This record gives sequence, C-alpha cells and structure tokens, in this order.
Amino acid sequence: MSHIQLCPLLNAGAQKNGELVAHYMSSDVTGLPDHLTVGQAQATFKRQLTDSVVASSVFIVSGEKLRGILSASKLLQERDGNKSVTQLMSGTLFQVKPSDTRQDIAQRVAEQSQRLIPVVENGRLVGCLGEREIAQLLAAEITEDAQRQGATQPLEIPYLETTPFMLWRKRAVWLLFLFVAQAYTSSVIEHFEHALESAIALAFFIPLLIGTGGNSGTQITSTLVRAMALGEVTLRDLGKIIRKEISTAMLIALTLGCAGYARAWMVGIGPDITVIVSITLVCITLWSSVISSVTPMVLKRLGIDPAVVSAPFIATFIDGTGLIIYFNIAQYFLGIP
Repeated sequence: MSHIQLCPLLNAGAQKNGELVAHYMSSDVTGLPDHLTVGQAQATFKRQLTDSVVASSVFIVSGEKLRGILSASKLLQERDGNKSVTQLMSGTLFQVKPSDTRQDIAQRVAEQSQRLIPVVENGRLVGCLGEREIAQLLAAEITEDAQRQGATQPLEIPYLETTPFMLWRKRAVWLLFLFVAQAYTSSVIEHFEHALESAIALAFFIPLLIGTGGNSGTQITSTLVRAMALGEVTLRDLGKIIRKEISTAMLIALTLGCAGYARAWMVGIGPDITVIVSITLVCITLWSSVISSVTPMVLKRLGIDPAVVSAPFIATFIDGTGLIIYFNIAQYFLGIP
C-alpha cells in the first residue's frame, strides 16, 4: 500500500491559516494502485491490519492521481480475486481542494455520507479528511459562527491560551462600531425631547420597548443564520421567509401588545399612553421581523458572512429605529407637533 505525503510547502502555508482545508487534512494518505487485482489488493490491505489505525475506506490511485475510493469491507468480502480493484471502486466521490476555505465547504461536508474525503490538487491526491478531521472542521466553523454572533472576532487559539490584549483586539473593533451605532439612539431621544416633556410617562417604557425589539430580532437572526449555514434556506427563499416571519411576528406582536397594555394599566398611567405602548409593541415587533429576516440574506448576497449579523448589531439597530416608531406614534395620538 503506497503512502502519499503532503507537500511541505502546502503544509507550512496551512499552519498560517486555520480557515483552509489544508490546516485540517491528514497528510498520511494510503492508496491502492489501480493496476492491482482484488486478490493482490486484499493481501496488501491485510498487511496493514496490525497498524494502530485501519481506514474504513482506501483510495485507488494511479501514481499520485486519484481515481476513486473503495470500501474496505467491500474489498475484503469480494470472492473473485482476479477482478481489478477498479471494478469495485466508486469513481465519483466528493472531494475538496487544500485551498478551499472552511466556510465554503463546511455545509457540503456536513451533508456528505462519506467518512473519508479526499483532498485533491490538480488531480493529485495530497491529503484526506477522516472522521476526526471532519469533526474538527465542522466544530471550528460552528465555534466561529457563535463567536461572531456574540460580536467578537473568532479566536484562532483556545480561550485559556489567549491574553487580555488578544481578547481586547478581537472585541474592541466590534464594540467601537456598536458604540457609534448606539450613539444615534441618544440623538433620537434628543430630537423628540419636546414629546417627552409633554408626556413624561413615555420615558418609563423606553427600556421595555427597545429591549423587546432587540430580543425579537436576535431570535430571528440566530435562527436564520443557522438555517443558512445548514443550507436549509437561500436568497431564493426570501419571500417565504418574510411571509413566515411576519405571520409569526403578528402572533407575537398581539401577545406582547396585550402584555404591554396590562403593564401600562398596572403602572396606573392614562389610557392614551396605554394605547400608545400597546400599538408600539406591535409595530416594533413587526418591524424587527422584517429587518432581521432581510439583513442576513442581503449580506449573504453581497458575499459577507451572515454570521457577522450579530445579536448586538441587530439589537442596536432596532433600538434606534424602535424609538423613532415609538415617538411618532406618541406624537400622533397625543397631538404633539
């Protein structure tokens, strides 16, 4: 059985970029030459059974050129020893390149039933992804998405090995961006200062309203980003997504609107403010559903990882726009110019 070693230059480059397939693939690849008969291949394979690890499948190669893959059980169970191994192999199999990024192939890898994926460059078999490597690749992709959802850049090394300076560098950019975005919320409140002075009770419900909008948007975005990562939805499904989320949001909005009405009544404020708070909860929930449904899809269309649509970003955006909705409704019902 031949052993195909990974090109040293490719391996060195892979260590510099943890997002490349080359970083995860195993360089110790075994293959059976395509000119062997089944009997010869069985004898060659059985000699490897004393090794600590025996592959469930083996590659069929012509030199270093990949021709197919063959299940070990199928090889060992074949009775006709004069057959060529090429008669047993599967010639069409899923394969990746060492330069493929983890993000590009994670979804396709997760959908495959192959337990051994060849890594091929210019037709040459240069490595493979076994069950362990596949699990590591998928786990790294899930971890990165989770970190981006938390408004921080992904860590390249385990958390306990990071320094405070490294964590600061990963988090500060996002936090500065969110700080700037959050600043316009203060501008909105300042712009509607006259409305607040006319009905000071409006200020009591600001945290409740913007918190509800942000929470609703976070739920939708988290669900959609995960569904996109699994290939369950694409940009073509945008219309279906919006209809589904708006329908869901209407039910949630009515529920929250009733809860808001009860809360305002318990506080003991006037009926005008009670109605304003209830209607605003309905409007913010519907608005949040539209924004949270469209934004990940638009970013995906622009070639941006939808995972960067983090929960804090959606919450921050909904905060400001939700206040605008709130104060405009208040001005209308209270007759404030």
